[in-house]
Amino acid sequence: MSKTIIITGGARGIGKACAEVFLGAGWRVGIVGRTAESVEAMADSHENALAMVCDVVDEAAVDAAFDKALAQWGRIDALFNNAGVSVMGGSVDEISVDDFRRCIDINLTGSFICARAAFARMRAQDPQGGRIINNGSVSAYVPRWGSTPYTASKHAITGLTRSISLDGRPYGIACGQIDIGNTLTDMAAKMTKGVPQADGSIAVEPVMDVSNVASSVLHMASLPLEANVQFMTVMATAMPYIGRG
Repeated sequence: MSKTIIITGGARGIGKACAEVFLGAGWRVGIVGRTAESVEAMADSHENALAMVCDVVDEAAVDAAFDKALAQWGRIDALFNNAGVSVMGGSVDEISVDDFRRCIDINLTGSFICARAAFARMRAQDPQGGRIINNGSVSAYVPRWGSTPYTASKHAITGLTRSISLDGRPYGIACGQIDIGNTLTDMAAKMTKGVPQADGSIAVEPVMDVSNVASSVLHMASLPLEANVQFMTVMATAMPYIGRG
């Protein structure tokens, strides 16, 4: 029986690249996203993909979507908590409270809601167990200038990962985190044109192909449950991270 994974934000960017790699490796993949057109198009183009249209901050919609996957597959082996937004480009006094709340709501609360849904079903299924992989960021360790909401949300993801790791031990549920830096997607295309640096300058930054992230997530998810990648950092080799700031 093929393994199963749910990928939030699975119809674009990093999530889409990961979904395609998992599908190519023979997994059954649930594609979570808010835009029905892109989610259903992704699912329709792959035999083993399941459309799961919902907003990750809507608890009832998430539960219904996860129940749909469980009913079709019989079990949920893994979740990649990938959906997120970026709010960057200003010092803390220039960022609106609404923008901060939106970033925290999607990046953190959405990840909590989806992890909660996956955990409950992994705990109840027979045999018990599964794996949750959270998408962190290099910003979980070293912030970029003007990124207060995003950086705060990613620091919190690290706390979520550590807590779920402890909660999951009695039930065979592993939890790890992948921290990604400068991957060439639509969101990161600006890196190739120049972005603000800590010294006030604007500089082009190196990027890496998104396939490097997808293969890394597949590796994490494919380990036996007796082993876990707790934290992995995958980044463009020469990007300003080591020594950033």
